[in-house]
Amino acid sequence: MENFSWKKCIESLWENHRGKSLGVVLGLVISLSILLFGFFKTIFVLLCVGVGLFIGNKIDRDDDLLETAENVLDYIQKFIPPIFRR
Repeated sequence: MENFSWKKCIESLWENHRGKSLGVVLGLVISLSILLFGFFKTIFVLLCVGVGLFIGNKIDRDDDLLETAENVLDYIQKFIPPIFRR
């Protein structure tokens, strides 16, 4: 056991079981944030991260953000009752 290295162990796990390792770390982070901050605050942060990821992905692909925003708003408008529409 003298040659045991945490770095090699983690590198091996990452190379051979990347999805499982990422899932464990993500689950640990989310569960700790729920315990520390509460469920709804954690959901809000995850929602903000998702929106940021979506917008960043659109910017990286040089998509038109205004067109994307119009498409999203048109999609949302389908669920709003006609009485509340302009």
